[in-house]
Amino acid sequence: MGALGSAYNLPYGLAQLPGGWLADRIGPRKLILVGISGVAAAGLLVGLSPTYLVLAIFLVILGLAGGGYHPAASPLVSASVSEQNRGRALGLHQIGGTASFFLAPLIAAGTAAALGWRGSFISVAIPTFAFGIALYFILGRRGYTDKPQADATTGDTGVPAILGSRRRLIVFTLLGVVLQVLVFSSLSFVPLYANEVYGISEAAAASLLAVSNFAGLWAGPLGGYLSDRLGKVPVILTASLIAGPAIYLINQVSPGWSIWLVLLVMGFCQYVGMPVSESYIISHTPARNRSTVLGVYYFASRGGPGVIMPALGYLIDNYSYETCFTVAGASMAVVAILCAVLLWGRRD
Repeated sequence: MGALGSAYNLPYGLAQLPGGWLADRIGPRKLILVGISGVAAAGLLVGLSPTYLVLAIFLVILGLAGGGYHPAASPLVSASVSEQNRGRALGLHQIGGTASFFLAPLIAAGTAAALGWRGSFISVAIPTFAFGIALYFILGRRGYTDKPQADATTGDTGVPAILGSRRRLIVFTLLGVVLQVLVFSSLSFVPLYANEVYGISEAAAASLLAVSNFAGLWAGPLGGYLSDRLGKVPVILTASLIAGPAIYLINQVSPGWSIWLVLLVMGFCQYVGMPVSESYIISHTPARNRSTVLGVYYFASRGGPGVIMPALGYLIDNYSYETCFTVAGASMAVVAILCAVLLWGRRD
């Protein structure tokens, strides 16, 4: 499980770097096409994989194809609205991806029962491929050409709307990355934990991920809205300080409402952090380099689980689930406290 997670997440994270660089030079539309239709084509190949090794190779291709989407899409969304509504817009954009994460475990469990695991990939790949091509032409007709988009507030591609120190940008980005990596990596092992420790069926255990992803349907827009009103620093610090204890509490839950509550809180922290981090980075970098800087952020936050998941898997195999979740929760708490000290006193 850890190796397959790395087969996708590491290339996905690595591809963010060239993806962001390309988006700043050729515009977002081509990268979005590859990020949707290219992913769908790779997903179809995953469904046709004859062996574990070939499956892993196609997951690598899937990760590489998806790496350019977010560095291209987020600046495009940001350029379409005023700065004071940027967090809310990015949160609304997040709903689409979050909805798929919420529905995917449910769809996968149902289609796998009816069509096998291969059917779960193939049945969604074909319409997604067609949608990516259609969206490419729709964006072209709406004026999103192959040039980086200027700010809606200033019309300028060279000057950020809000200037901030490089040190604060690095600290804020680091906190956002650690939040995403540790919460996502911990959640990835929850189905195995529920199946092995509590004897929950594989299908029911997999569907637990829908609980955490359900939070993204409202936590992303809520986090973006609050960051526009209260400031990005207070919102990201609150989510990060809650996340550490929530990860640890996986050890204390039992089947029923308690595990649902903990997963919901973890999902809330993860999805609140996404639009807030994106908004902060966009506000503190020049438009001409935003996709590149966002590529670095996505490289670390999306590719990070590819490094952390095997390490957590090692702790589970050689020690226990309790050790795994305790180490992950404590690490999150330490990073959150240190970053809080460095960021304290400012709201943006």
